[in-house]
Amino acid sequence: MNDSSILLESGTNELEIVEFGIGQNKFAINVMKVKEILNPAPVVAIPHAHQYVRGIMELRGEVLPVIDVAKALDLPASENPQLDKFIVAEFNQQKTVFHVHAVSQIHRISWAQIEKPSEMYQGQESQVIGVIKLGGEMILFLDFEKILLEINPESGIKLSDVKKLGPRERSTKRIVVAEDSTMLRKMLHETLSEAGFQYLEFFENGQDAISYLENLAEDADRFSEKVQLVITDIEMPQMDGHHLTKRIKEHPVLAKLPVIIFSSLITNDLRHKGNMVGADAQISKPEISQLVLKIDELVL
Repeated sequence: MNDSSILLESGTNELEIVEFGIGQNKFAINVMKVKEILNPAPVVAIPHAHQYVRGIMELRGEVLPVIDVAKALDLPASENPQLDKFIVAEFNQQKTVFHVHAVSQIHRISWAQIEKPSEMYQGQESQVIGVIKLGGEMILFLDFEKILLEINPESGIKLSDVKKLGPRERSTKRIVVAEDSTMLRKMLHETLSEAGFQYLEFFENGQDAISYLENLAEDADRFSEKVQLVITDIEMPQMDGHHLTKRIKEHPVLAKLPVIIFSSLITNDLRHKGNMVGADAQISKPEISQLVLKIDELVL
């Protein structure tokens, strides 16, 4: 899992997922989040910790939190703990160990194969952000950022960070935002509005965003009046942020649009992927104040 050659060429709208099990249920995590997979190791319990947190463990000199994914999903505990696995992941500028019951295989798929969960069975509190159909089975794509946010709400996007920038005038900048999480769209709307941006157009995936932009681009002479900047997440059903950025930068009219990738997957190991598709800036969640300052820098 440490071999960087497993990472796909950027902008292809493909990803690789690690399939893992909790009981009889199958779930997935993006390979880009995974640093390594381990057999269970000793865990030190922490008094009064969040119910999802098993405790802490040491890994090559680092002390990392261990999250019980079964508890986070309200599913039964493992029947064979000696066969369980630890998934060591890195995102949102932190490393975390996720305790799962089994790890089976890696699949290469397209983001277009990931279906947005139906509102009929998908509440705002759910940790499932997509459904993948493979080999006659359904694999649920989990929102690990949301699990960590439930454990530590202070780790998310905070309105207070924007307020620290001081009073700001209302901005006429027109911004398109692609973000699949309902919760994060709401948080981004609140924080960017607080920062003075009043013209915000939100889309829940890259496909909807590029369709909107390409439609606007049909009137090339007035396009620059309609949108001045794009902010995009990376992990989104249908079309990911890297492919969206690539499509924008290859379009004869859209290419001049600044694109900021705002994602939990901005790490030193993965930053090159955004550079390959021409992103003008890459900022790791939840650094909202950096995002606001970068918008001001890119659009005068």
